[in-house]
Amino acid sequence: MPFYFDHNATTPVAPEVLETLASCLGEVYGNASSIHYFGQSAKQRMEAARRQLASLIGCQPGSLVFSSGGTEADNMAVLGVVRAAPAAARHAIVSAIEHPAVLGPCEQLEREGVVVTGLRVGADCLVDPDDVRRALRPETVLISIMHANNETGTIQPVAEIARIARSAGVTLHVDGVQALGKIPVDVEALGVDLYSMSAHKLYAPKGVGALYVRKGTALAPIAYGGHHERDRRPGTENVPGIAAFGAAAELATRTLSAESERLGALRDRLENALLERIPRAGVNGSRSRRTPNTANLYFDGIDGEALVIALDLAGFAVSTGAACSSGAIAPSHVLMAMGLSAERARASMRFSLGRSNTEEQVDALVEALAGAVARLRSIAGHA
Repeated sequence: MPFYFDHNATTPVAPEVLETLASCLGEVYGNASSIHYFGQSAKQRMEAARRQLASLIGCQPGSLVFSSGGTEADNMAVLGVVRAAPAAARHAIVSAIEHPAVLGPCEQLEREGVVVTGLRVGADCLVDPDDVRRALRPETVLISIMHANNETGTIQPVAEIARIARSAGVTLHVDGVQALGKIPVDVEALGVDLYSMSAHKLYAPKGVGALYVRKGTALAPIAYGGHHERDRRPGTENVPGIAAFGAAAELATRTLSAESERLGALRDRLENALLERIPRAGVNGSRSRRTPNTANLYFDGIDGEALVIALDLAGFAVSTGAACSSGAIAPSHVLMAMGLSAERARASMRFSLGRSNTEEQVDALVEALAGAVARLRSIAGHA
């Protein structure tokens, strides 16, 4: 059976979550907007899930808007804030390492005449809060900085950036898709105005996400229709998916501390063994400020895609970076922004661990990697 080391791309649905999903699909089929028994049963399940997710991130349930996933939540935040602002407020700040779900809407805003400032990062993959402060303009309306990077796991100084944004009167959006369930998240303590989340990174099904919206934050709609989700997002809600998201949030609330410690130990075991066994290898990004499950390493002299294929044939699922960019010929924009050469970026690999991974699987992966890297280097004449 193949071993899965690509949890930052997506996670398997947890058994506890699957049970909730199945029961909802079979029994709770009403429309949550209907006033009859079946509709109100669906609404109750949806609101219970809203409370479960709110408990995980430390907010009021009414501040959460359910969406079709993290991408929609990011679009709702980025496009919504800027389009709701006065015509003179036409400037946004974003980091160079954001997910395409944030960079894409920023590119659309540029087509609409908005000026977008991209912030560089250092070799540690960290945004410097002073760079945020220096980038501010009188017309700045939005800052969008991810909480944890999907490729390196690096955790950004969100609370410090939030203080800068608050003092300048600028709305702060944080893409929290890769942080939720991996590190503690308290949106009130962080001081963010908007926080995007996705269920399928949290052992729940694909096709559901959420956006935290601080009370008083102005958002223009990006879709039009009914009055669902307190007029924030029209469309009949995905009640089974939302209920499953709530179950996953409750599971994360119970297990986060212990699982984070376990995964951090597994990640360190993997990294240390790889660095010891494989010459001309190293870790990309900060080794201290990152999510406990994520490791990104380079193996000079090999092609990352070839290594992914070799490991897949050996029974190990890994990734060269963001799944949303799979098939792209260009090297990772995140690694390039960190200052890596195109060659080293292409020789880099992401390992993201999860609930199913064990010490035995990690040790087997190390053996497979050592052999595969040696073979590929030999073929390429880099042995």
